[in-house]
Amino acid sequence: MARGKFITFEGIDGAGKTTHLPWFREQLEAKVAGMGHAVVTTREPGGTSLGESLRELLLHERMDLETEALLMFAARREHLAQVIEPALARGDWVLSDRFTDATFAYQGGGRGLPRDKLEALERWVQGGFQPDLTVLFDLPPETASARRGAARSPDKFESETEAFFTRTRDEYLRRAEEAPHRFAVVDASDSIEHIRKVLGDIVDQL
Repeated sequence: MARGKFITFEGIDGAGKTTHLPWFREQLEAKVAGMGHAVVTTREPGGTSLGESLRELLLHERMDLETEALLMFAARREHLAQVIEPALARGDWVLSDRFTDATFAYQGGGRGLPRDKLEALERWVQGGFQPDLTVLFDLPPETASARRGAARSPDKFESETEAFFTRTRDEYLRRAEEAPHRFAVVDASDSIEHIRKVLGDIVDQL
């Protein structure tokens, strides 16, 4: 059976990726069902029982930056072994709300962890494995902040400063520029209708 595809949604908090993910999944399911494939939806940090436990710590507990990065990659290794790799081997498609680009953006760009440390962890945990497609919802931090203000009680990342999110966004865009074959950058300031048209085109291309 042909290997499935791995698609990730990325963006700073408030960019709208979580809003669009269920709609994107529906469109994707309609396309791949006829080929005998399923779509597995998951998230990071999380995706497994262990990962969800680590998620609670990562989103709400203050900790050393290197501890934070190590826990992110520990949850990711379990996620790959228990969910992502088996699904792809079955021929299913996997749609994940965040993956390694988020760690480079948040712990690297936002918090300032040296990139070489993240790259070493990436090689150790993933080898050369990367998403087939990463949809990056790009939005100015000030706009994202206004959107987050109307949302639920913020976690420790959502409570960060605008300067933090500027650095995080810059790292996302650097990653996208570094791997243009993998990234589709979506202007998240557009209307929902226009964004869905763009996402629909992406599904058609897949």
